[in-house]
Amino acid sequence: MAGNTKGQSKSQPTWTDVKAKLADFDRAALLGLIQSLYSAHKDNQMFLHSRFGLGGDVLEPYKKIIDRWLWPDVLRNQDTSVSQAKRAISDYKKAVGDSEGVAELMVFYCERRQGSAATFALMMKDTWMHWCVCSSRPSSSPTRYRSTAGANLSQG
Repeated sequence: MAGNTKGQSKSQPTWTDVKAKLADFDRAALLGLIQSLYSAHKDNQMFLHSRFGLGGDVLEPYKKIIDRWLWPDVLRNQDTSVSQAKRAISDYKKAVGDSEGVAELMVFYCERRQGSAATFALMMKDTWMHWCVCSSRPSSSPTRYRSTAGANLSQG
Protein backbone atom coordinates (compact mmCIF):
# COMPACT_ATOMS: atom_id res chain seq x y z
CA MET A 1 0.00 0.00 0.00
CA ALA A 2 2.74 2.47 0.95
CA GLY A 3 5.30 3.86 -1.48
CA ASN A 4 5.30 4.53 -5.19
CA THR A 5 4.80 1.73 -7.65
CA LYS A 6 6.25 1.87 -11.11
CA GLY A 7 3.17 3.24 -12.90
CA GLN A 8 2.30 5.97 -10.35
CA SER A 9 3.13 9.64 -10.76
CA LYS A 10 5.55 11.23 -8.30
CA SER A 11 3.19 14.17 -7.67
CA GLN A 12 1.60 14.66 -4.26
CA PRO A 13 -1.55 12.64 -3.64
CA THR A 14 -4.83 14.57 -3.47
CA TRP A 15 -8.14 14.04 -1.71
CA THR A 16 -9.41 12.42 -4.93
CA ASP A 17 -6.67 9.78 -4.66
CA VAL A 18 -7.50 9.09 -1.01
CA LYS A 19 -11.23 8.99 -1.76
CA ALA A 20 -10.65 6.39 -4.50
CA LYS A 21 -8.75 4.17 -2.03
CA LEU A 22 -11.42 4.59 0.65
CA ALA A 23 -14.12 3.43 -1.79
CA ASP A 24 -12.64 -0.06 -1.53
CA PHE A 25 -12.93 -0.17 2.29
CA ASP A 26 -15.80 -1.92 4.03
CA ARG A 27 -17.33 -0.63 7.28
CA ALA A 28 -14.90 -2.52 9.53
CA ALA A 29 -11.87 -1.27 7.58
CA LEU A 30 -13.14 2.34 7.75
CA LEU A 31 -13.70 2.06 11.51
CA GLY A 32 -10.21 0.61 11.89
CA LEU A 33 -8.74 3.51 9.91
CA ILE A 34 -10.61 6.07 12.00
CA GLN A 35 -9.49 4.32 15.20
CA SER A 36 -5.87 4.49 13.99
CA LEU A 37 -6.23 8.20 13.24
CA TYR A 38 -7.86 8.73 16.65
CA SER A 39 -4.96 7.01 18.39
CA ALA A 40 -2.30 8.76 16.32
CA HIS A 41 -2.70 12.29 17.67
CA LYS A 42 -4.64 14.25 20.28
CA ASP A 43 -5.68 16.80 17.63
CA ASN A 44 -7.57 14.01 15.82
CA GLN A 45 -9.25 13.06 19.09
CA MET A 46 -10.27 16.67 19.73
CA PHE A 47 -11.61 16.94 16.17
CA LEU A 48 -13.78 13.83 16.53
CA HIS A 49 -14.98 14.77 20.02
CA SER A 50 -15.99 18.20 18.74
CA ARG A 51 -17.59 16.90 15.55
CA PHE A 52 -19.78 14.46 17.48
CA GLY A 53 -20.40 16.72 20.50
CA LEU A 54 -18.73 14.37 22.96
CA GLY A 55 -17.30 15.24 26.36
CA GLY A 56 -19.39 18.16 27.57
CA ASP A 57 -18.28 21.65 26.54
CA VAL A 58 -16.72 21.20 23.09
CA LEU A 59 -15.31 24.75 23.21
CA GLU A 60 -13.25 24.15 26.35
CA PRO A 61 -10.24 22.40 24.72
CA TYR A 62 -10.04 25.17 22.11
CA LYS A 63 -10.21 27.84 24.81
CA LYS A 64 -7.38 26.07 26.65
CA ILE A 65 -5.26 26.20 23.50
CA ILE A 66 -5.98 29.91 23.02
CA ASP A 67 -5.20 30.57 26.66
CA ARG A 68 -1.97 28.56 26.52
CA TRP A 69 -0.62 30.47 23.51
CA LEU A 70 -1.69 33.94 24.66
CA TRP A 71 -0.86 33.44 28.35
CA PRO A 72 2.15 31.09 28.40
CA ASP A 73 3.67 29.72 31.60
CA VAL A 74 6.89 31.71 31.91
CA LEU A 75 8.20 29.32 34.55
CA ARG A 76 8.16 26.58 31.89
CA ASN A 77 9.78 28.83 29.26
CA GLN A 78 6.68 28.69 27.07
CA ASP A 79 6.45 31.11 24.16
CA THR A 80 3.48 33.10 22.95
CA SER A 81 2.03 32.49 19.51
CA VAL A 82 -0.82 34.47 18.03
CA SER A 83 -0.90 32.13 15.02
CA GLN A 84 -1.31 29.04 17.24
CA ALA A 85 -4.10 30.76 19.18
CA LYS A 86 -5.86 31.67 15.93
CA ARG A 87 -5.34 28.12 14.65
CA ALA A 88 -7.50 26.81 17.50
CA ILE A 89 -10.43 28.85 16.16
CA SER A 90 -9.78 27.58 12.63
CA ASP A 91 -9.57 23.97 13.86
CA TYR A 92 -12.90 24.31 15.67
CA LYS A 93 -14.49 25.78 12.55
CA LYS A 94 -13.27 22.80 10.49
CA ALA A 95 -14.42 20.28 13.08
CA VAL A 96 -17.85 21.70 13.86
CA GLY A 97 -18.60 24.71 11.68
CA ASP A 98 -20.99 26.10 14.30
CA SER A 99 -21.02 29.89 13.81
CA GLU A 100 -22.08 30.55 17.42
CA GLY A 101 -19.16 28.51 18.72
CA VAL A 102 -16.75 30.24 16.33
CA ALA A 103 -18.05 33.64 17.51
CA GLU A 104 -17.64 32.64 21.17
CA LEU A 105 -14.06 31.53 20.53
CA MET A 106 -13.32 34.77 18.68
CA VAL A 107 -14.63 36.84 21.60
CA PHE A 108 -12.62 34.70 24.04
CA TYR A 109 -9.51 35.21 21.87
CA CYS A 110 -10.03 38.99 21.81
CA GLU A 111 -10.57 39.15 25.58
CA ARG A 112 -7.46 37.09 26.28
CA ARG A 113 -5.39 39.00 23.72
CA GLN A 114 -6.51 42.33 25.15
CA GLY A 115 -5.69 41.11 28.65
CA SER A 116 -2.19 40.00 27.67
CA ALA A 117 -1.56 43.32 25.89
CA ALA A 118 -2.78 45.27 28.91
CA THR A 119 -0.55 43.25 31.23
CA PHE A 120 2.44 43.89 28.98
CA ALA A 121 1.62 47.61 28.85
CA LEU A 122 1.42 47.80 32.64
CA MET A 123 4.71 45.95 32.95
CA MET A 124 6.36 48.35 30.53
CA LYS A 125 4.80 51.36 32.31
CA ASP A 126 6.15 50.12 35.66
CA THR A 127 9.59 49.62 34.11
CA TRP A 128 9.52 53.08 32.55
CA MET A 129 8.35 54.72 35.78
CA HIS A 130 11.06 52.92 37.76
CA TRP A 131 13.69 54.02 35.25
CA CYS A 132 12.49 57.64 35.35
CA VAL A 133 12.51 57.76 39.14
CA CYS A 134 15.93 56.13 39.37
CA SER A 135 17.53 58.20 36.63
CA SER A 136 16.27 61.48 38.10
CA ARG A 137 18.15 60.99 41.39
CA PRO A 138 21.13 63.30 41.68
CA SER A 139 24.45 61.63 42.29
CA SER A 140 28.06 62.71 42.32
CA SER A 141 29.35 59.32 41.20
CA PRO A 142 27.99 56.89 38.59
CA THR A 143 25.55 54.46 40.16
CA ARG A 144 23.84 51.44 38.61
CA TYR A 145 20.11 50.90 39.02
CA ARG A 146 18.14 47.80 38.19
CA SER A 147 14.82 48.18 36.37
CA THR A 148 11.86 45.94 37.11
CA ALA A 149 12.42 44.32 33.71
CA GLY A 150 15.89 43.23 34.78
CA ALA A 151 17.96 45.56 32.57
CA ASN A 152 20.79 47.55 34.15
CA LEU A 153 20.45 51.28 33.70
CA SER A 154 23.33 53.68 34.32
CA GLN A 155 23.10 57.13 35.69
CA GLY A 156 26.01 59.30 34.93
